[in-house]
Formats: sequence, C-alpha cells, structure tokens
Amino acid sequence: MGILGSYSSSPFWVFCLFVLLGFVLNAAVLCDGGKTSSFVRKIEKTVDMPIDSDVFQVPPGFNAPQQVHITQGDQVGKAVIVSWVTPNEAGSNTVLYWSENSKDKNKAEGKVYTYKFYNYTSGYIHHCTIRNLEFNTKYYYEVGIGQSERQFWFTTPPEIGPDVPYTFGLIGDLGQSFDSNSTLTHYELNPQKGQAVLFVGDLSYADNYPNHDNVRWDTWGRFIERSAAYQPWIWTAGNHEIDYAPEIGEKKPFKPYTHRYHVPYRASDSSEPFWYSIKRASAHIIVLASYSAYGKYTPQYKWLEQELPKVNRSETPWLIVLMHSPWYNSYNYHYMEGESMRVMYEPWFVQYKVDVVFAGHVHAYERSERVSNVAYNIVNGMCKPVSDQNAPVYITIGDGGNLEGLATNMTEPQPDYSAYREASFGHAIFDIKNRTHAYYNWHRNQDGYPVEADSFWFFNRYWHQIDDSTTTSHL
Repeated sequence: MGILGSYSSSPFWVFCLFVLLGFVLNAAVLCDGGKTSSFVRKIEKTVDMPIDSDVFQVPPGFNAPQQVHITQGDQVGKAVIVSWVTPNEAGSNTVLYWSENSKDKNKAEGKVYTYKFYNYTSGYIHHCTIRNLEFNTKYYYEVGIGQSERQFWFTTPPEIGPDVPYTFGLIGDLGQSFDSNSTLTHYELNPQKGQAVLFVGDLSYADNYPNHDNVRWDTWGRFIERSAAYQPWIWTAGNHEIDYAPEIGEKKPFKPYTHRYHVPYRASDSSEPFWYSIKRASAHIIVLASYSAYGKYTPQYKWLEQELPKVNRSETPWLIVLMHSPWYNSYNYHYMEGESMRVMYEPWFVQYKVDVVFAGHVHAYERSERVSNVAYNIVNGMCKPVSDQNAPVYITIGDGGNLEGLATNMTEPQPDYSAYREASFGHAIFDIKNRTHAYYNWHRNQDGYPVEADSFWFFNRYWHQIDDSTTTSHL
C-alpha cells in the first residue's frame, strides 16, 4: 500500500492537509488584494508660496484685468463664461471675441459684482457669458477694453456625440503652496494635453489664514490664470468654500466662492450653483454638493432624481460624477464623512451605471474597484461592499498640494474595495477614446517630475460592460 493509502485515515495526515490548505488560502488572500504603493514621499512641511511670488504677479497697467478664468456657459458646450477682476474701478464689462479664421470681432456684455467679507472688500468681479459659439473652434478674446486690454484664447469642444474623443484633467484640493505649483506645472506640461479641468473642490484655502484673508482668493485666482484663462475649469464646491466670515452676524456660506466662480447651473434646471450638469463631447458630467442638503425631498435630491433619467447614453455614453467628499476612502482622514450621502444616492449610481466618480477632500490618492453597498435594509446584515460591475469606480484625487499637507495614515489592512492608494501629491488625466474605452492615469509629483504611478483602462458601463477589475480579490 502506498504512503497515501497508509495515512489517508490518519488524524496526522488530515491535520497536514488542513495546514497545507490554510497556507494556500492565506497566500491567495495576501496576493489577491489591492495595492498600497511602495513609494514613500519624503516627509516635508507643505509651505505656501510667499505673497510676492512670481506666480501671483499682478499684470501691468492701470486697472488691468486679473484672475481671468473660464468655464462652460451652457449645458452643451456652445457658450463660455468669462470671469475676471479689475482692482481699481469697474471698468468695462465688455468681452471682445473672434474665431481664429475671422477678423470680425463680436461683443458680449457682462455684469460686475463686489462683496465685503469681514475686513476685506473685493475688487470688481466681472462675469460675461459668450453664447452661440461654433463647436471645435479656437476663439480669441479680450477683456479690459479701453484701459489695459489683455488677450487670451480657448477652444470650444467638439459637437456632442458618442464616439467623440476628449481629454479631461483632474485636479483637487489645490491651494497655493510650492507643491500646488508643481501639480499645476505638471498638468500643463503633460503630453496628453488635457482640454478641460474637472476640479473636485477646495480652491484657495483662504479660510486657513487669519480672518479668512480674502487676499488669498486674489492670489489664487492669479496663480491658476495661466491654465484657467485658456481652458474651462469645471467647478465643484468643497468644504473650504463654505467659508463663514469670522464675525457676528455674517451667516452667508460660500460667499467668496459664489461671487468669484459662476457656473451654468440654470441650464440644467438646478436651483443652486452647487449642483448642476453639463455635456461635453461624449461625456455627461454631474456635479454634486457634499455640503448642501441632499436628503430626501431636498432640492438637490429632487434635482438628481430628475437629472439621471435624462442622461442619453447613446449621445453621451460616459457618465461622470464630481463631488468633494469621497464615499469609499481607506485613509484615517475624513473617514466615512461621505457615508450618509452614499446611502442616499449610491443605488441610483448603480441603477444608471455611472462610469466613474471623482472626489477630493482626502489629501492623497486612491482608486477603488467597482463595488456597491446597496443591499443592506436594516435587518438583513448585508452591509459589506461587494463587487458590482454596474457600479462606478471611485477615485479620490484630493492631492493637489495645499498647505494642510498629505494624508499619510491609512487604514490597515487595506480593504478589498481599494485597488490602489498612495500618499502623494499629483494630478490625473481621463482620456476618452470612443464610446467603449477611456484611458485613465494618475501622475504623482516625484522629485520635481510627474511620474505615472497608476493607470486603468475604463470600459464603458453602458456600451462595453466587461469586468475591468484590476485585482483578483473576491469581495
């Protein structure tokens, strides 16, 4: 009789089989989970750039327009909101604009606003919407007419269609530190050339200064002008935009943000500028407000309930959601702050097959697997995220480089839903190829250079729903 036959009924042999099986299963668990990056950033204090830095330089000339930035001005991409500040007097509200193939200059008239915040009085903030533009056309525009004119340009998106390629940049929680400057520089120099920025909240961090020094809103506006004057930045409000003034009687939240950064919220039938939608090329982008009421029967809830059925995946196959507070986060910072919003809206995200959700708030990077946690009904105990190919990928990209520094403390062990995480500053690119494929990559700021540290091929949830998991773990 062979060895196996001799010991097949032996308790010792049974014990050995269980031990061997345990080793195999343990190895599978260790090998199949998500990845925590081995890159460790050198611990350095994050320092804001001095107020006299060249990136904050005031343009020359009396009352010269500054803090110039643009965003989409309608829902389909045929309008642009041009915004700027004149420091000394209101000056002209006019924008002159013309296409690169035309010598005929057109005029658009805007409006001017000012506000007071504690001991600060703003300059003259101009917002002007240019309408009825041609798709896929380069336009030049001038502001500061009659005094110190400044000229910029932008390119409108292609006409909306299911196979229209388009490249978005992703930035969040930027601030105005030396690391912020690295992030913006790396985005500008990225050979993939983002055509518009999806910004997931927390802009200037002015509220981190004594008396919420709004001069730091001005410096930030001049800092980002080199990008935001030439391509639209799509805005999401974060917690640092809430910004209650530090004085008795000033109860209006979001005051600096709403005066400075206008969005086309009425075009998507929204009642507030904190939640809205736009279409751009082959993407339908929904912006949500983590810090406005979102419970049942609230305006945001009712708006989203009506907005999601309007998404036409034959026209705009890519459904992208922006918010500030992440729903899936395995860092010990802002842990579970988005949980109540997740409980409210996640079933809709699964039902309508959202492709990707971008969030900020946590000052690090993380990408999830496609998971959902929608089965729990108080009594069934089913409260663990499970693999769900109808669910979006959740990406946290609150790593722009602000004064508050990196989130470095991660929960251990890494949860199954977390595919990749790293405590670094950086930016990302979401490059839509056609209705079925999009290439995504995240670039860390490393030793002064952008390094592609994480990448992922997205397969569209509506047109090409195949399993695109990047780990083999079973949730």
